[in-house]
Parts: sequence; C-alpha cells; structure tokens
Amino acid sequence: MEQTFVDRVKITVRGGKGGDGIVSFRRERGIPFGGPNGGNGGNGGNVFLVASPALRTLLPFKFQQHFFASNGEPGRSSDQTGASGKDTVLEVPLGTVVFDSETEELLSDLTAKGQYVCVARGGRGGRGNSVFSSSTFQAPKIAEKGFLGEERKLLLEIKLLADVGLVGFPNVGKSTLITKISNSRAKIGDFPFTTLVPNLGVLKSPSGDGIIIADIPGLIEGSHKGAGLGHYFLRHVERTTLFLHLLDVSLSERSDPIADYETIWKELIAYNPLLKEKEEIVALNKADLSIPEVIEEAKAHFQRLGKTVFVISALTGEGIDELVKEIVRKVQATRAASQEGSDSFSFTESEPNKIPKVAPLWQPIPDRISLEIEKLAPDRYLVTGKALDDLSRRLDLRYPDSFKKFMDIIENSRLNALLIKRGVQNGDTVVLMDQEYSFFDYSLCEEEEHEESDDQITDV
Repeated sequence: MEQTFVDRVKITVRGGKGGDGIVSFRRERGIPFGGPNGGNGGNGGNVFLVASPALRTLLPFKFQQHFFASNGEPGRSSDQTGASGKDTVLEVPLGTVVFDSETEELLSDLTAKGQYVCVARGGRGGRGNSVFSSSTFQAPKIAEKGFLGEERKLLLEIKLLADVGLVGFPNVGKSTLITKISNSRAKIGDFPFTTLVPNLGVLKSPSGDGIIIADIPGLIEGSHKGAGLGHYFLRHVERTTLFLHLLDVSLSERSDPIADYETIWKELIAYNPLLKEKEEIVALNKADLSIPEVIEEAKAHFQRLGKTVFVISALTGEGIDELVKEIVRKVQATRAASQEGSDSFSFTESEPNKIPKVAPLWQPIPDRISLEIEKLAPDRYLVTGKALDDLSRRLDLRYPDSFKKFMDIIENSRLNALLIKRGVQNGDTVVLMDQEYSFFDYSLCEEEEHEESDDQITDV
C-alpha cells in the first residue's frame, strides 16, 4: 500500500490543434470555373478530468505525466469540414482537487461521481477559402491554419472524502482501532510511523449506510511546517465531518494524553483555523495498560473542556461498542443537517460518462501586431516577436491571398517606420520569416536629396 498510494502529482495537458482550412475550387464537367469550396478544419479535442469512485490513488499519473488530445483533421473540398479531434478523458479519484500549477488557481474540486472539468480546450479549425468568398472577392486563394490547443501544467491533490478523521500521535493505536471497528486491514506495529499512508475503513451503521473512517498518519509537533509525515496528510482532515481523537493513557514513559492533545490541536489549527469548528470525540486508548487514577484524571480534564470522552482498549475491545454507537449517531446527525440545508447543485450518476461540448479556443486574426527589430550586423536586421510567430501560424502562406493578407497586417503594423527608427538605411538587409529583403524607403531618399541640396547651398 505504501508503494501504491499517491495523493499528489503534477501533469501536463494539452488540447488538440484545430485542423487547417484548405483552398479548393469546384471543378466539374460543364463548370470549368466553379466557385470556392474549400472546407474548414475540424476542432481539436479537449482534455477532461472525471471523478471516478473506482480509483483510490493518483498512481497512474506517476508513470505518465503528459496527456494530449487529438488534433482536428484538415478541411476537404465540396465545403466539407474536417473531423474534430477525439477528447482525452482522464479518470481521477473522488476528492481530487485540481490546480493550475503555474498560477496556483483552483480549477475544480471533484467530489461527486461523474463530475468533470475541462482542463485544456482544443483549438478551433481554420477557415477554408469558401468562407472568404464575396461579390468583390469571388476566387479567394486564402486559408487559415487551425488554432493551437490550450496547454496547462496541473497539480492534482487528493483530499480524502471521509466522515471521520482518526487523528493522534504515532503509535497510539489508530491502526489497531480502525481495524477493529471497520473493514480496514491496516498495517500494525509497535513503533512510530508504522502507518505511512492514510488508511480508509468503512463502518457499517445499523441503517446499512457506510461510514468512512480515515486514519491520518504522521501527525507530530511541527507537522504543519513539514515535520514527520504530517505535512503530506494534513489536507486529508479538511473534508471530515468528525474528528475521533485517540490518546494514549497507558503507563508508558512517552504517554501524556493532555499534552499530546494540545500539541495535535495546535498543529491542526496552524494548518487551518476552521478545523476547530468540527465535531470531536476523544477516545482514551490502552486502558488495559493503565490504572484508574490516570484514566479518571484524563477523562475529567476533557469533560471540563466539553468533549465527549470514551475509555477504550482497541486491543481487547473494551468500550468499543459504545464508541461506535456515538460515532454513528454524530455522523448521521451531521448528514441529516447537511441534506436539509443544502441547495447546491449535485451531479447525477445516471450519465457519468456523458461529456458536454466545449467551445473551442479561438481568437480573431488582428489587423496589426507588435513587432520587434533585432540588429544582427551593421547592415542586417531581423524582424521578430511572439505576435509575428502567432500570425504566421494562423495563415497558410502557401496561398497568394494568405500571403497578401499577412503582408497587409505587417504594413499596418508600421514595419518601415520601426526599421527607420532602428537606424536601417536603404540597401540594408532585412530578414522577415526566413526571407531576406533589400530595404528601400522613399522617405530616406528625400532626406538624402535634402541634405545634398543643403550642402550645395553651403558651398555657394
């Protein structure tokens, strides 16, 4: 179990690229010069996460961290749109919290069977030349490439969905207790940190409902700062409705139930102050290894704090039945109150695999873009910039009208003015999209002629 329970992973997801639009014209017998009929590309696939009760761990994502949806297919002639890319659907355990690992934005909290979230949208398919046809532009040779899909780096964390959180110092008997009262088969040993992963057990109530109990390991002083194993598992206590706080009242040297209680609660509150509002039962364990005076002193102390206290022995079974009855009573009362006051939407389980359509990612091609000029040599300049790269990925420059539109956008972006401001002279080499051009601008000629005329006047 220690090798297979993984509750925190980072993955990369990417939606599919949209298919490219195409340039095509109707060519049939008797219609030698038909109009444009190039179809649009299909949309790229999306990446979804779906909550599944069949999974208990994020282990599969430990071995594969990159997940990509399929690209859309190119358009076809006769105005046929290319097929859309297939969605990628990843199943995750119930209780998975999804973050954007770069912005730390909370994307979703998947707590119900079939609940889904789209974590990477596919790009929209590029438009074919039939879209650009008009009364004044009857034979367009222009097409767009498909839009790139969304790419994200995600952090997935499991927060266990349990009714009861079993907390306490290492080696106080938590694993023995959860094995005694539920169907859990936790590892048991007489040394600290025997339990290295959260153990889940199901306690059957008289009504037949299952009450999930989570044994939260590794809590010691300094856990919220990373001491012991607590910093890995403290998040699992957040969803529990009831704390079962197990304390050691045996006569061993390390037994100090009152100090242990205060230390654990100090750690819980330091991690999340809202945890103090949860219901709590205190169980004084290992009564078979103690004496009445020690037990009564500890019991009286916690009763003065207003806590419900039980004296038990997880090993012999003393007091276990009464403890179980109280756990069932409190959990059922909490569930009833929660159902009465809940108006929130709940996902149905009837069609957990039905994923709705999501609008593809797309932005219109701008009329002008931001350009950057890099000086490579005294007479050689490079036109560059992210916006330029994006534009070249949007237009299929193999077609003449696509190239014309590309150059119109470059001209609207005042490339010549930027080059002149950077110090470019007529005859200098300008590199644009791996093509070399010899720069020429009439305004520079006029300036040179004006300077020559000034020199002549000065000579006279």
